[in-house]
Amino acid sequence: MGRRGRFRGAAGHHALRLLEALQLDGRAPFSHLARRLDLSERTVARRYQRLCGLGLRIVGQPDPARLGLVRWLLRLHCPPDAAGTIAEALARRPDTSWVTLASGGTELYCAVNTRTADERNALLLQKLPRTPHVLSVSAHCMMRIFVGATSTWHATRFRPATPAAIAVDSGTPLTPLALDATDRTLFTELARHGRATLPELSKATGRSPSSVQRHLDRLRTEGALNLSVDFDPQLLGYHMSTRLWLNVAPAHLRTVGETLATHPAIAFAAAITGTSNLVASGVFRSPADLYDYIDRQIGPLPGIQSIETAPTLREVKRLAPALP
Repeated sequence: MGRRGRFRGAAGHHALRLLEALQLDGRAPFSHLARRLDLSERTVARRYQRLCGLGLRIVGQPDPARLGLVRWLLRLHCPPDAAGTIAEALARRPDTSWVTLASGGTELYCAVNTRTADERNALLLQKLPRTPHVLSVSAHCMMRIFVGATSTWHATRFRPATPAAIAVDSGTPLTPLALDATDRTLFTELARHGRATLPELSKATGRSPSSVQRHLDRLRTEGALNLSVDFDPQLLGYHMSTRLWLNVAPAHLRTVGETLATHPAIAFAAAITGTSNLVASGVFRSPADLYDYIDRQIGPLPGIQSIETAPTLREVKRLAPALP
């Protein structure tokens, strides 16, 4: 099977099972994965390496909100002949965590994490308005994320969300977690390889393996570190990646958001500012599957006043870390 091949039959089933197990814990040892899947450790390692050869990445992602960052979703319109150039320029910025080209090549989506109003205004009020060929820019603050631990939302969700995975509003803003030099180095190393071993992380940080483990445990327990499973869904037969923009009556916004979070097709859903107050990212096998999803699962939900769909054409940047 070539790089652009796809899994079929039993091979696809085995791949999905391993991806599901990795989404439960991306750093789980092969021995733990083997017990969960009722396979030999050698078989799990072989299947994992095969998936890696096809592009699988386990990536450590900091949670922007837990680190005191504000997440923004930018929606830019530009001429088709300029979209690629603008997308590449945005992808080179260190404060963008993903950049997507959609809607016939005239629309770009970009996630930005900012710490201060000055950082936000420098991009929204100075840089982008002066960029040639940018016809319009709308900025949407992510008020609450229902599913998708970070503002990176291209990693496909290969298993339904559990109730614990759905955001819970405690009513109390979280105090940003303080990071030391070891934490920052761990974020950098895990962004390259989320399954980096303790000896490798120990060497990178200059700390003992036990100290590294304590830091990892703290970051994960405090919700500052999430592990994303990045694998091309087309290899599993999912060829329709789509952005969904919904306008929901305020009284039903929480209900609709939490319901979308339980749908396996939805990898990301968030309440945002703007005319469309709920945005989601979905992955489907075909346009017919997308239609059925809208008809049977979104249509019956209460309070939905309008929906806009925008198929993804190309992901220019994805799974980039957002460190303070």
